[in-house]
Amino acid sequence: MVRFAVVADKTACICLLRESHEAAGFTFPFQAAYAAALFDGHMNHAHACALVLEHEGQVQGLLMASWFEHPFGAGRYAKETVWYVAQSARGRGAIKMLDAYEAWAREQGCAAVGMASLATNDVSRLYERRGFVPVETHFLKSL
Repeated sequence: MVRFAVVADKTACICLLRESHEAAGFTFPFQAAYAAALFDGHMNHAHACALVLEHEGQVQGLLMASWFEHPFGAGRYAKETVWYVAQSARGRGAIKMLDAYEAWAREQGCAAVGMASLATNDVSRLYERRGFVPVETHFLKSL
Protein backbone atom coordinates (compact mmCIF):
# COMPACT_ATOMS: atom_id res chain seq x y z
CA MET A 1 0.00 0.00 0.00
CA VAL A 2 1.25 3.50 -0.85
CA ARG A 3 0.22 6.35 1.44
CA PHE A 4 1.41 9.71 2.69
CA ALA A 5 3.93 9.38 5.48
CA VAL A 6 3.01 10.18 9.06
CA VAL A 7 5.23 11.22 11.95
CA ALA A 8 5.32 7.63 13.24
CA ASP A 9 7.13 6.64 10.00
CA LYS A 10 10.11 8.88 10.72
CA THR A 11 12.49 6.25 12.13
CA ALA A 12 11.78 3.77 9.33
CA CYS A 13 12.22 6.53 6.74
CA ILE A 14 15.56 7.59 8.21
CA CYS A 15 16.68 3.94 7.93
CA LEU A 16 15.59 3.92 4.27
CA LEU A 17 17.45 7.17 3.67
CA ARG A 18 20.58 5.56 5.14
CA GLU A 19 20.16 2.55 2.81
CA SER A 20 19.61 4.92 -0.12
CA HIS A 21 22.76 6.83 0.75
CA GLU A 22 24.79 3.61 0.81
CA ALA A 23 23.23 2.35 -2.42
CA ALA A 24 24.06 5.62 -4.18
CA GLY A 25 27.73 5.16 -3.34
CA PHE A 26 28.10 8.66 -1.91
CA THR A 27 31.59 9.35 -0.58
CA PHE A 28 30.40 11.72 2.15
CA PRO A 29 29.09 10.30 5.43
CA PHE A 30 25.40 9.78 6.10
CA GLN A 31 24.03 12.21 8.70
CA ALA A 32 20.94 10.95 10.51
CA ALA A 33 20.09 14.40 11.88
CA TYR A 34 20.12 15.85 8.36
CA ALA A 35 17.97 12.95 7.11
CA ALA A 36 15.51 13.60 9.95
CA ALA A 37 15.33 17.29 8.99
CA LEU A 38 14.82 16.34 5.34
CA PHE A 39 11.94 14.05 6.30
CA ASP A 40 10.41 16.72 8.56
CA GLY A 41 10.70 19.31 5.81
CA HIS A 42 8.86 17.13 3.34
CA MET A 43 6.20 16.33 5.92
CA ASN A 44 5.59 19.94 6.91
CA HIS A 45 6.04 22.04 3.77
CA ALA A 46 2.95 22.85 1.72
CA HIS A 47 4.91 22.33 -1.53
CA ALA A 48 6.31 18.92 -0.59
CA CYS A 49 5.23 15.37 0.06
CA ALA A 50 6.58 12.17 1.55
CA LEU A 51 5.05 8.96 0.26
CA VAL A 52 5.75 5.56 1.78
CA LEU A 53 5.34 2.03 0.55
CA GLU A 54 4.00 -0.13 3.36
CA HIS A 55 3.93 -3.91 3.24
CA GLU A 56 2.73 -6.09 6.11
CA GLY A 57 2.88 -3.13 8.49
CA GLN A 58 6.46 -2.19 7.59
CA VAL A 59 7.58 0.91 5.70
CA GLN A 60 9.71 -0.43 2.87
CA GLY A 61 9.84 2.46 0.41
CA LEU A 62 10.06 6.23 0.46
CA LEU A 63 9.48 8.84 -2.24
CA MET A 64 9.92 12.47 -1.26
CA ALA A 65 9.33 15.32 -3.68
CA SER A 66 8.52 18.99 -3.85
CA TRP A 67 7.18 21.39 -6.43
CA PHE A 68 8.28 24.82 -7.50
CA GLU A 69 7.80 27.24 -10.35
CA HIS A 70 10.04 26.06 -13.19
CA PRO A 71 12.88 28.57 -13.71
CA PHE A 72 12.23 28.81 -17.46
CA GLY A 73 8.52 29.55 -17.21
CA ALA A 74 7.09 26.07 -17.79
CA GLY A 75 4.74 26.35 -14.79
CA ARG A 76 4.77 24.27 -11.65
CA TYR A 77 7.27 21.44 -11.73
CA ALA A 78 7.47 18.56 -9.25
CA LYS A 79 10.93 17.16 -8.58
CA GLU A 80 11.78 13.99 -6.72
CA THR A 81 14.16 14.51 -3.82
CA VAL A 82 14.71 10.83 -3.13
CA TRP A 83 13.07 7.61 -4.17
CA TYR A 84 14.20 4.40 -2.56
CA VAL A 85 12.59 1.01 -2.11
CA ALA A 86 14.24 -1.65 0.04
CA GLN A 87 15.73 -4.44 -2.06
CA SER A 88 13.31 -6.99 -0.59
CA ALA A 89 10.25 -4.93 -1.56
CA ARG A 90 11.01 -3.97 -5.14
CA GLY A 91 8.41 -4.72 -7.78
CA ARG A 92 4.87 -3.49 -8.39
CA GLY A 93 4.86 -1.40 -5.21
CA ALA A 94 7.47 0.89 -6.71
CA ILE A 95 5.19 1.53 -9.70
CA LYS A 96 2.36 2.39 -7.32
CA MET A 97 4.66 4.93 -5.67
CA LEU A 98 5.23 6.62 -9.03
CA ASP A 99 1.47 6.62 -9.64
CA ALA A 100 0.87 8.28 -6.26
CA TYR A 101 3.63 10.85 -6.92
CA GLU A 102 2.15 11.77 -10.30
CA ALA A 103 -1.35 12.01 -8.79
CA TRP A 104 -0.05 14.30 -6.01
CA ALA A 105 1.72 16.50 -8.59
CA ARG A 106 -1.47 16.78 -10.66
CA GLU A 107 -3.41 17.78 -7.53
CA GLN A 108 -0.80 20.49 -6.93
CA GLY A 109 -1.34 21.88 -10.42
CA CYS A 110 2.03 20.77 -11.77
CA ALA A 111 2.62 20.81 -15.51
CA ALA A 112 5.45 18.26 -15.29
CA VAL A 113 7.17 15.85 -12.92
CA GLY A 114 10.84 14.96 -12.78
CA MET A 115 12.68 11.88 -11.61
CA ALA A 116 16.38 11.06 -11.32
CA SER A 117 18.21 7.81 -11.89
CA LEU A 118 21.38 6.93 -10.03
CA ALA A 119 24.38 5.62 -11.92
CA THR A 120 24.44 2.76 -9.38
CA ASN A 121 20.82 1.82 -10.12
CA ASP A 122 19.82 3.06 -13.56
CA VAL A 123 16.04 2.86 -13.85
CA SER A 124 15.78 5.17 -16.86
CA ARG A 125 14.10 2.46 -18.97
CA LEU A 126 11.33 2.24 -16.37
CA TYR A 127 10.87 6.01 -16.57
CA GLU A 128 10.81 5.97 -20.36
CA ARG A 129 8.12 3.25 -20.35
CA ARG A 130 6.05 5.58 -18.18
CA GLY A 131 6.41 8.52 -20.57
CA PHE A 132 9.38 10.34 -19.05
CA VAL A 133 11.98 11.65 -21.48
CA PRO A 134 15.64 12.38 -20.66
CA VAL A 135 16.39 16.09 -20.32
CA GLU A 136 19.68 16.40 -18.40
CA THR A 137 22.56 14.33 -17.15
CA HIS A 138 24.04 15.38 -13.81
CA PHE A 139 27.60 14.78 -12.73
CA LEU A 140 29.12 14.97 -9.25
CA LYS A 141 32.71 15.58 -8.26
CA SER A 142 33.79 15.34 -4.64
CA LEU A 143 36.17 18.07 -3.56
